[in-house]
Amino acid sequence: MIEDIHLANEGAYDATGTKLEGLKNLNFIFGSNGSGKTTISRVIEGSGEFPDCQKTWLGGAELETCVYNKDFVEKHFDAESSIKGIYTFGENIEVTTRIKTLKGESDKIDAKLKNLRKVLIGEDGASGKKKEREALDTQLLQDVWGAKGKFSDLKNAFTGLNSDKKKFRDRYLIEASSNAATLKEVAELGLDAETVFSDALTPATTFPVQDNSMMQSLEGSAILKKKIIGKEDVDIAALIETLGNSDWVQQGRQYFDQLEDQCPFCQQKTNGAFKQSLEAYFDETYLTELAEIDKLLSDYTDAVSNLVTNYNAADIIDSPYLDREAFEKDITALRLALDGNIGRISAKRKEPSAPVTLTDTAPLFAVVNGHISTANTKIKANNDTIDNLAARKKELTSQIWKRLLEDTKTTYDQFKTKADGLDRAITSLNVQIEAETKNLEAKREEIEENEREITSIKPTIDAINKLLKSFGFANFHLEEGDESGFYEVKRMDGSDAKQTLSEGEKSFITFLYFYYLIRGSFNSSGGTTDKVVVFDDPVSSLDADILFIVCNLIKHVVSEMRSGTSSIKQVFVLTHNIYFHKEVTFDKKRSGATARSDETFWVVRKTSDRSQVVPFDENPIKSSYELLWREVRQKTPSDTAIQNVTRRILEHYFKFYGGIAPETIIDCFEGKDKMVCSSLLSWINDGSHFAPDDLYVACDPSQIDRYLVVFQKIFEDSGHGEHYKMMMGDDYVPLPLEIEDNLQDHTLIEQEANGA
Repeated sequence: MIEDIHLANEGAYDATGTKLEGLKNLNFIFGSNGSGKTTISRVIEGSGEFPDCQKTWLGGAELETCVYNKDFVEKHFDAESSIKGIYTFGENIEVTTRIKTLKGESDKIDAKLKNLRKVLIGEDGASGKKKEREALDTQLLQDVWGAKGKFSDLKNAFTGLNSDKKKFRDRYLIEASSNAATLKEVAELGLDAETVFSDALTPATTFPVQDNSMMQSLEGSAILKKKIIGKEDVDIAALIETLGNSDWVQQGRQYFDQLEDQCPFCQQKTNGAFKQSLEAYFDETYLTELAEIDKLLSDYTDAVSNLVTNYNAADIIDSPYLDREAFEKDITALRLALDGNIGRISAKRKEPSAPVTLTDTAPLFAVVNGHISTANTKIKANNDTIDNLAARKKELTSQIWKRLLEDTKTTYDQFKTKADGLDRAITSLNVQIEAETKNLEAKREEIEENEREITSIKPTIDAINKLLKSFGFANFHLEEGDESGFYEVKRMDGSDAKQTLSEGEKSFITFLYFYYLIRGSFNSSGGTTDKVVVFDDPVSSLDADILFIVCNLIKHVVSEMRSGTSSIKQVFVLTHNIYFHKEVTFDKKRSGATARSDETFWVVRKTSDRSQVVPFDENPIKSSYELLWREVRQKTPSDTAIQNVTRRILEHYFKFYGGIAPETIIDCFEGKDKMVCSSLLSWINDGSHFAPDDLYVACDPSQIDRYLVVFQKIFEDSGHGEHYKMMMGDDYVPLPLEIEDNLQDHTLIEQEANGA
């Protein structure tokens, strides 16, 4: 069944278009000639090209469409060739019963299929389990895209996905099922990304780790702790030892030598024995040990100088891989310790007899060298990254995705549980739909095989000829043509009647042909195929009696459709004939004027610019007179119809009631309004035969109000203002005061009108 029809850029419909929404099994559409009814029937048929028009099928299931319109008449009865035969069932009761049974089974399978599709995609084709699944994907998309915001500094891991939510979501699902990377914190990933994703990545040279083993050896020298004094068996030794001034005496010796054996302390002249005693006391061993201290001091000082110089090298100090602040703090501590040790060695040289302990700088060296090692580790990582950049980027990207997956684990787990359930349901539904579709195809093939056993074009000939005869069309009939499967229209004498049929005869036989076509098929099978049937103005050129017959045949089609026993599932009736519309829409089961639950009512309204389809909750066509007033009440009356509409109302009303003095009414107006009034009352001079004919004078939208004001004043000036007010109902608006002031003597006019 068709649910909606959108009409645009076709016939009388403009680019904005109009829409028939919420269509039911039975749909009545009323509209004047040229308003766009045939366009509707053509769009339903779907045989032409209508790029901007669409129709929506219930559940997406399309049915066969059978359309009776002028195209159908031209195709089948205006051509030179024979008329294509219609295959209908013969009298084989057994096969007919079998077909009926098979059709019932087919309908059950079809109903099951529709229910399965309804669960899968909904009645509108855009809901059901698939829509739930899509909504789940959409929600996941929003959730993971929001979580991605935490990784804004790591966006290089999402290259190609940063502006496409759907691609990001799809990649997320792939990562969720396969990512086995190491889990790291965001801060650590950020540090790695600074290197791996850097645009300024360059190779770097590692720093040499300084060897402090010599420093450790010097700091452990035994001479530092040795008490260096002179020879003990010299006579002066006892005095020096008692006084403990060995270092003082040693320092004074240089002055003693300068003063030529004069004591530098007491200024007394010494003898040769004293000098010999001093030299004997400070013997070669003493001097050797002093030289050892001197060498230790020199070696230590040189080592410190070299180490400090190496540590202060520019490539180390300025390296981006070194923690410069921590390094400078610890190198300062080491330098202070080294300088302190140099001072202690120097003190030992001045006082050789005093033992000295140096600060162990090994721990300080370890800390400083630790900074160098850390920097070297980073440099190595940098160089390794450059050497294996593609692999490292891939690894880091996987680690970043792993972090995102971990942060959204709860969201993903909930999604996965629901998605798996829906996927199982959708798969099951698809399997069932596929199986039932095959069952339906098999059942329909079986129906077609049985139909071919009993269908022929002969029953249709007999039925149409019977109806023609019963309705008084005795001078022509249908016969099987010389070509198998075709009809010919013959006169009683056997001559071809097709080209000599009157319009009424052709219209009636064409309708009967269509009437049996929707019960059969152009093929020997397919007579039970579900259909949508359209009757577009089927009563043109028919007299009242035949119009009534056609109306009843259509109502019979509708009755069969409503009973559920027919292959016809939806009917459209389009007409411009008010009498036919009233007859075909009459339904004693309808409660008041309100439409039944399975039917809709529409009116196609046309202006000079466009046509529009307007829905109604009740049958909008009550009588021709009421229909004319309905046009006047429209908020935007048709600029192409308002003249004739108002003229016909005046003719109908005043010919029935009388009581109008046209000359008096016309004299109430001046200028163009007087011309308008005269044109509206022109039926008085032309006679009743004039009324059905349409007069048209160009009327732009700005003139519509002028016609309506003159129209209202005619009623009010003639004393029939209450009738105007009644017919306008809630749309009644009193004339503005300035217009009333322009009227001449109302009392005189009313008296003349009532006395006429």
